Amino acid sequence: MTITSLTTPPAGEPAASRDPRRVTGPAILLGAIVLTAAGVIAACSVGPSASDGSALRPGVPAFESPLPIPPLAESRVVDGTRVFSLTADEGTMEFVDGVSTPTWGFNGDYLGPTLRAARGERVAVEVTNRLPETTTVHWHGMHLPAAMDGGPHQPIEPDGGWRPTWRIDQPAATLWYHPHPHGATEEHVVRGLAGMFILDDADSGAHGLPSQYGVDDIPLVVQDTKLQADGEFELDSQGNEVGLLGNMILTNGAWGAVLDVTTELVRLRILNGSSARTYDFAFDDLREFALVGTDGGLLEAPHPTDHVRLSPGERAEIVVRLDPGSQTMLRSRPPDLGDVAVPFAYGGTDEHDVLLLRAAAALQPSAQLAERFSTIERHTASEADYERTFDVQNREINGRRMDMGRAEVMQVGSTELWNVTNRDLFPHNWHVHDVQFQVLDIDGDPPPPELMGWKDTIYLEPRRQYRIMMRFEDYADDENPYMIHCHLLLHEDEGLMTQFVVSERGPRSDAETVGSDGHAH
Repeated sequence: MTITSLTTPPAGEPAASRDPRRVTGPAILLGAIVLTAAGVIAACSVGPSASDGSALRPGVPAFESPLPIPPLAESRVVDGTRVFSLTADEGTMEFVDGVSTPTWGFNGDYLGPTLRAARGERVAVEVTNRLPETTTVHWHGMHLPAAMDGGPHQPIEPDGGWRPTWRIDQPAATLWYHPHPHGATEEHVVRGLAGMFILDDADSGAHGLPSQYGVDDIPLVVQDTKLQADGEFELDSQGNEVGLLGNMILTNGAWGAVLDVTTELVRLRILNGSSARTYDFAFDDLREFALVGTDGGLLEAPHPTDHVRLSPGERAEIVVRLDPGSQTMLRSRPPDLGDVAVPFAYGGTDEHDVLLLRAAAALQPSAQLAERFSTIERHTASEADYERTFDVQNREINGRRMDMGRAEVMQVGSTELWNVTNRDLFPHNWHVHDVQFQVLDIDGDPPPPELMGWKDTIYLEPRRQYRIMMRFEDYADDENPYMIHCHLLLHEDEGLMTQFVVSERGPRSDAETVGSDGHAH
């Protein structure tokens, strides 16, 4: 594996001289031409039908179907290890009455069960692949050894298996799992391979947070999709620069779902499981709710708000209050995508109803939500042992596409500060495997409250610099890398990804390689 630095500035230009918001004239001109064309195409493709008439015209959902609750995965404890089993297989669903859609799922036709484990537990997952293609299973948001991460370096062949094992060593959080095969992630996720992985810790039952799974603690996997006239998934991005934007919103695999609420407070664990679409979740009556957690766990305190933006891969935990006999619609209002060109081409003007919440005539009382949950020790720039710059543009990171044989090297035990900038004029986001990070600032300004917690994925508004910090605490391994990539899955598949190893030896120069003996040569 070639070990290289992605932080080297262009020849003859000192790193300190680069303006993170600078976009060259030719880049703007080319981007405008490409994006305008993409916008015209997208305008035809994200409505109720494709321009060639091949897409299914689903109409408007009635919101009468009970919300499916993913079952908690069964497990057994063997020699102190909690063992789960997942089988990826083909299935069939009727998202629209009378229309059969071939699907993929874990332990079922579509999506997968919710895995649940506690901090300090050792877990193992026995994965079996019954699909006709090689796949992987990545534990998104999990801190674990690189060999267990489930990225493109851990393929599972058809009729093959894989048994990763690790100890849960992070706070309570809402994580998820999904495939990560190099070049095919979008298709595998769109077909239905995804599920939640909830972590608990000693404080999980505290703070007045609703905690009865499936009763007042509800997982929501939100995805957009588009079906062809024969019921097959549309897998072609149809020229859209960000990937496919669907015309149906599925919640836990149901289109037009309703949640019958029986308690005063409801905790919704929302996952943006879409491949390209960014949502701005709110309620139709603009009621206020409490944002209590993000990717890596609880915030320091509940943040009162009336909306939360989530790009693909991000999660948010919210707590909302309902009155007896009332109802409210969880919906996605037009998301603020930042300074993008032709926002409508990327879903920036789209509105979607997601889930109807319908309260019973009498509701069980809920505990009062705590005013404060914990203290998050904030990183400061002065703590950084190393600083890196990552420019995202043209399906490349620092001018390079993904190479399975090239990796950054991070020093185990070190703290790093990264300067991340989206130089394109269309949406990207940024996901880092293994670690949770903090957003230090955005263009020098403090992050908003929803970005003050632990994150593993953030939306990148065009031409803004995000400074993020993380610590590579342990799991040194010179052979097995972790990934860094845009979680708009078309971008990931087309090469907007790089990788890193955590090493005892620290950062390496561009010319060194790692051999099978684990030593640099």
